[in-house]
Amino acid sequence: MPTSRPDSPPESAADSAAQPRPRHLGWVLAVLAFAQLIIAVDYNIVFVALPEIGTELGFSEQSLQWVISGYAVAFGGFLLLGGRTADLFGRRSVLVTALALYAGASMLGGLAVNPGMMIAARAVQGIGGALLFPATLSLVNTLFAEGPERNRALAVWGGAGASGLSLGALFGGVLTGWFGWASVFFVNVPLAAVVIAGAFAFIPADRRTGPRRSFDLPGALTVTAGLTLLVYVLVEAPAAGWTSGGILTAAALAAALLAAFAVIESRSADPLMPLRLFRNRSLAAATAITFVFMGTFGAIPYFLTILWQQVQDMSALQTGFAFLVPAVAIFVGTQAGEKLTTRAGLRASLLTGFVLGAGGTVLLAAGVTADGSYGVLVPGLVVMGIGQGIAWTAMWIAAASGVDASQQGVASGLASTTSQIGAAVGLAIFVAIANADTGGLTGDRLGEAVADGQQTALYIVAAALLLGAVAALAFRRPPADESRPAAEFVADTAAEDRVEVGAGR
Repeated sequence: MPTSRPDSPPESAADSAAQPRPRHLGWVLAVLAFAQLIIAVDYNIVFVALPEIGTELGFSEQSLQWVISGYAVAFGGFLLLGGRTADLFGRRSVLVTALALYAGASMLGGLAVNPGMMIAARAVQGIGGALLFPATLSLVNTLFAEGPERNRALAVWGGAGASGLSLGALFGGVLTGWFGWASVFFVNVPLAAVVIAGAFAFIPADRRTGPRRSFDLPGALTVTAGLTLLVYVLVEAPAAGWTSGGILTAAALAAALLAAFAVIESRSADPLMPLRLFRNRSLAAATAITFVFMGTFGAIPYFLTILWQQVQDMSALQTGFAFLVPAVAIFVGTQAGEKLTTRAGLRASLLTGFVLGAGGTVLLAAGVTADGSYGVLVPGLVVMGIGQGIAWTAMWIAAASGVDASQQGVASGLASTTSQIGAAVGLAIFVAIANADTGGLTGDRLGEAVADGQQTALYIVAAALLLGAVAALAFRRPPADESRPAAEFVADTAAEDRVEVGAGR
């Protein structure tokens, strides 16, 4: 684990120096991976249930998107604050608080009887997720030593997260088909309770050592308000129009608040986000990569859901099961990503992940037609999923590399904030491209236009994925004696697939 530099600020309550390494790291990792799975699954679980939610609660076509957007705006706006809160007030404490908040909001969502109640529940869920995500990631990064041990832990944590993006659609289809839309919210309550119990049982309690750190309230207020408005603009502008008065006002306020935040941080003795973090080359490159990753890969589940349900007439349950193939492929990719990163370095693993992802997306796009079969899509889904998993694991390893333990939370929050902004930007751009020629069409002609538009959008997604490969070039090649050629790691995968992280300490 990296040691503090001489000019580093005093360590926080959640510092790894103040948290003894737990005896059962395997159980700790299981708890953290399960928490990450909950967040990732919920990202897509509601998509499949949207039609039923809209009908039963009386949403208009324009307002229904806020079941998704309400979560996205709150999640993206509060991530940086969530990361710093974990650093200052204790990572386990924030983890447990976030899970309780998430469970309460999920219960409220399942009991919703009108659109306002549902949107409010989704916004609170988003805040809970924004506290939970950086808490889980920073716990992985502080409890597991930097290097192979942390890489293996991040592969498990990342496998849960990346696969969860696809499993969300599966669970959403199964739950909606068998138990109705409310079940996609109620299911979070017992799952959160299990993780809370596991956190108390296996994760070391937060212990404060050293001077008490101050909380940068002006910075917290400006960055949270600024990021929330920014994500709102990115989510709402495609429907409202980029030149509408409300969007322009929100964009101007977001820019002013974020500029004020930068000034506050440059002058603060104990900033919410130390600007020196940007001097960490690995973290700076990782923030660009998370933006590209979610701006490209993050849009694909949306397109597949529309294609399968609205164009090819799959049921919610069939759509859910259709996501099994990419979910398995992504999980395989996350495990390969850990081994490749350990042997060949971040540069090689990120390049491999994004190039494979681009190639798989081209294969996927070629198979997208209004009357096509699922089997035609499988090769693209597999290749794309493996590439996605490799890149996912490697980018989170990059975001944690060389960051002081007392700042792992805010570093995690920073990288995940850029991923959410990327997701909003990418979805807005690619949906606009896909829907460009669908206006005024109905019936079979509409289905054909949607499929053709998605095919065009997916080809552009594939090209955009190569930007991730370009960003990967920012990482230096490891010395020859510290790495092996990327192809060699495959031969040893089976021999070294021991659950070393899962061994008790």
